[in-house]
Amino acid sequence: MSASRLLRGALGVAGVAAMSLGAALVLTDRRIGSPVGVLIWLAAAVVVHDGVLVPLVLGIGALLPLRARRPLRTGLLTAGCLTAVALPVMLRQGRGANPSVLPLDYVGNWGLAMGVVVVATGCGVVLARVRQRRAAARR
Repeated sequence: MSASRLLRGALGVAGVAAMSLGAALVLTDRRIGSPVGVLIWLAAAVVVHDGVLVPLVLGIGALLPLRARRPLRTGLLTAGCLTAVALPVMLRQGRGANPSVLPLDYVGNWGLAMGVVVVATGCGVVLARVRQRRAAARR
């Protein structure tokens, strides 16, 4: 058996174990009002992700100029990942969250992170154009 096949199998077993633990916690934790509510939330998350976010990002990616497509797609992917990570705490913050648990300004920090992504993406676009011009000048 190859090492990659063994690693893939081990990761699969670890994933199934993690999902089983999560399911057990959802079904047994008293702080969760109803497992049905969790299932509804998960279904809505899939619908919003697959029905709204993915087509939107793919459409934007298809409309991008060809020479700047790679850095702009990288920026969009990075912004999307940062938003997916930050969204739960940003949404929770406005609903009377315990200030000792969530003391940071998550919306402001997310905005700062998006600013960094925009600047880095802009630098990537400029660098891609400079490389293209140099390559064209050599020909």
